[in-house]
Amino acid sequence: MEFFQYFQALSQGSGPYLPQTAQLGGIPTTNLDVPICAVFLALFVGGAAANMTVFQVNRKHGYKFLFSGLLFGFCMARIVALSMRIAWATHPRDVNVGIAAQIFTAAGVLLLFITNLVFAQRIIRAFHPFFGWNRGVTLMFRLLFGSIVAVLIMVITVTVQSFFTLDPDTRQIDRDIQLFCATYLAVLAALPIPLVTLAALIPRRTRIDKFGEGHFRTKFALLILTTTLLGAGAIFRAAIAYNPRPIQDPAWYQSKACYYFFNFGVEILVVYIYALSRFDRRFHVPDGSSAPGHYSCSEFGDSAAAIASSVAEFEKRSPSSYVNVKRSSRASGKSGLSFTSHSYGDGRILQGSPKMPAMPAKIHTPDRRSIGSHARSHKSVYRDASSDSQDPTQEADMEWMARAMRELYGDEDHPELRHSHQYQ
Repeated sequence: MEFFQYFQALSQGSGPYLPQTAQLGGIPTTNLDVPICAVFLALFVGGAAANMTVFQVNRKHGYKFLFSGLLFGFCMARIVALSMRIAWATHPRDVNVGIAAQIFTAAGVLLLFITNLVFAQRIIRAFHPFFGWNRGVTLMFRLLFGSIVAVLIMVITVTVQSFFTLDPDTRQIDRDIQLFCATYLAVLAALPIPLVTLAALIPRRTRIDKFGEGHFRTKFALLILTTTLLGAGAIFRAAIAYNPRPIQDPAWYQSKACYYFFNFGVEILVVYIYALSRFDRRFHVPDGSSAPGHYSCSEFGDSAAAIASSVAEFEKRSPSSYVNVKRSSRASGKSGLSFTSHSYGDGRILQGSPKMPAMPAKIHTPDRRSIGSHARSHKSVYRDASSDSQDPTQEADMEWMARAMRELYGDEDHPELRHSHQYQ
């Protein structure tokens, strides 16, 4: 009650002013909130250390996975938020500390939303490469990522403004914006579930462009589990925002237990689920991936990468033809390096292949060290069909391409490839 009397007296000044409705978690206290925050603080310190260790070890071996660094940044943001809440508990009359604690609590979780959306995008591109790499779909995801930044700015702005104004119209506008942002973030938090579910249910026209290690059902399970946890927290926060209660009479769902579980509880579960499942291995894609087939090129040797790039170019020329490449047994190179090869007839298909700078995105030695350079988006050796210039090597290259298609699949099984005879 002493706190309420202090805030009411403070409200007669120039701000910050006491909110008129009860806040989730209420005002922190030293006897209850400080021990709880200390426990979560230690857990997030452990999560930050684990993710940074994995990131640095991978980086030393030329294995780049930025999301380990992103989760490290998220854990650091949560450490700051918990530290601010402890400071607020020990200095309850410092309203500015309380405002900062609320802002850091609301902002940090957006990093996890972005992580899950990127993983959902990778699964879509793996199951439906030509749809997932479509410019329109790529632009849609970029707009989603940009909207998260815009929503973050809106949340910070209206949260601060609501503490420094008594104008009822301004406060109503701030509340409307807060409700919109809470609802929008709840939708974004749960969005990966319908996206990957549709990607799995819609019939595929190509084989899965596999990436990372492990089975895809494990990737699905991890993404759906973490999305469910984050979605539950976001939906809970949005739901209680639509049902405000007086500050002197908070509801049960605005208790400290609900605050810590639906904020820090679900988030620390997501951090450790990803860390313990080695998500840096499961969701990794080759650097520079920018077209269908680039994900699985991380397992190819030089010749197979050249064929994969050529097949991608052929499919762009003939959208109605989709080529399915069948995996085969392991093969080993002369230097003792191991990589996964593919079956291409009796090997004659490579005779006369075009000279193109195709390199494997990643080759691992038996002790898991990686060498070589990362794959980049290869420019095709074939010119656009509408080009007026005549390249003396173009006809020979396309003749090799047509022969490669017939060698791989035969004319009878794939009549849609017969039009390639024109290059002979």
